Amino acid sequence: MPQHISTDSSSFPEMRKDQSVYVDKTAYLHKLITNCNAKRFFISRPRRFGKSLMISTLKAIFEGRRELFDGLAIAKTDWQWEKYPVLYFNLGFAAASSAADFRLSFPYAVEAPIKEAGGEYNSQLPPSMNFANAIDSLYASSNGKGVVILIDEYDDPVAQLLAKEDEAEKVREILATFYRQMKDRTEKIRFLMITGVSKFTKMSVFSALSNLRDISFDTDYATMLGYTEEELDTFFGEHTHAHAERMNLSYEDYRAKLRKWFNGYRFGKSSTQKVYNPVSIGLNLSKQEPYLESCWSSTGKASMLMNFLKREEVLDLDMDQITDVQEIDFDVSNIRALKPIPMLFQTGYLTISDYDPDTQMYSLCVPDFEVRQDLAMLMTTLSVNEDTLWVSKMKGQLFKSNWEEFFEGLKALYAALPYGAKEKKTHEHSYERNLLILLWALGIPSQAEARQSDGQADVVAVHKRGVFIFELKVDESADAALKQVKKKGYDAPYRAMNAPVWHIGLNFDSKTRRLTDALAEQAL
Repeated sequence: MPQHISTDSSSFPEMRKDQSVYVDKTAYLHKLITNCNAKRFFISRPRRFGKSLMISTLKAIFEGRRELFDGLAIAKTDWQWEKYPVLYFNLGFAAASSAADFRLSFPYAVEAPIKEAGGEYNSQLPPSMNFANAIDSLYASSNGKGVVILIDEYDDPVAQLLAKEDEAEKVREILATFYRQMKDRTEKIRFLMITGVSKFTKMSVFSALSNLRDISFDTDYATMLGYTEEELDTFFGEHTHAHAERMNLSYEDYRAKLRKWFNGYRFGKSSTQKVYNPVSIGLNLSKQEPYLESCWSSTGKASMLMNFLKREEVLDLDMDQITDVQEIDFDVSNIRALKPIPMLFQTGYLTISDYDPDTQMYSLCVPDFEVRQDLAMLMTTLSVNEDTLWVSKMKGQLFKSNWEEFFEGLKALYAALPYGAKEKKTHEHSYERNLLILLWALGIPSQAEARQSDGQADVVAVHKRGVFIFELKVDESADAALKQVKKKGYDAPYRAMNAPVWHIGLNFDSKTRRLTDALAEQAL
């Protein structure tokens, strides 16, 4: 019987005791904790990418819990399994709907970890002073071995308040005072690991600890979080073979589909290796449904992204052609002037597609189909300032061939789209891109400029419920668009499919930039 897959726990001890699948990352952790050149690290990764499990595993290592690591890579090394005092703070648990709310919750987020580590907490003192006293006292009791400090989701309280800049600044100052306590105590710290989604460079943890090593883009640790192809084979082989059979696919076709949906994240400069989203893999393989399911939305939106996005900034981006990004562009230095590209990257909606060592520039793209679908839904609802129900209705209208209702929805979408003052002319490509965004939001694999033997169709959407070939015209007519589809035979590659094939013609007015004419007919 396949090993149980835990989908609701990020506790390493709990997973090991339950004999759940644990993808062995301890070789990376051993390299970190035995590093002679650095003892203080920071790593940023998108939400639900295994940061908390990594921190929990480090905690167990430094607590000397050797019995939990039987069969894992670190157990085969010369690690001595000494017990260290460990201060483990998870700031994702601190409520931060306002600065006042955070002031009330923060002491509780600090008190419990200090007491668990064997320190004392004085409620008459602020959390920062209790933190300082705990480092001092625990270091003294460690016989000079030093204190291990693990801080998970260090940026979450600030991220929750990005839509309230003044409140976010107040929380940032509270945390700055707290993190500053490590500055004069670095010699007492045996090991420090800080995780987060975003790198707020003005958060004092970075200014106070000038020797804090950021390994977010380090090739040696590019696959420390997320699952590689090899790890999927090693740890989930029984599950993937069973799922392929359940989906009635050959194993080769199944893995190709799994790769398209969930494997697209690259975190290294020189390493081109990609990793799967671990939560999405765990949920799909544990459920064993006869289909792949998007889990990006169901596992929680990135609050920091949702709190700051302005629709004009996001809709203006071509997510597949973002180039010439410098590493400094990923840092969030000013919470009053947040930019969409670093926030989309740090929340997982974009990832590295290429890196040029000569120019030291990055190219970015959407990582996989799951994220593309969620991003498209986000961008579409931003366009019309409505919820996702509006978009979901259009999916049913398309599949049922309710063309009048579907075209009315399309017209509403294009009428609501903003256009920048610098955009003197809206090209056909812009209309194509917005149509693609809608189709991706509907969960329908779609391609622009689909090449054929006699030209290229503007947009083709392929689903088991139907093939939809869109031809777009500007200042012509929908009828002219349909005639081109038939004349060029754009439907030829899809006629053998066991699904209806539709020709859809759309015409736009260049002055109003609206959809004015639309027709659909089924291929004979």
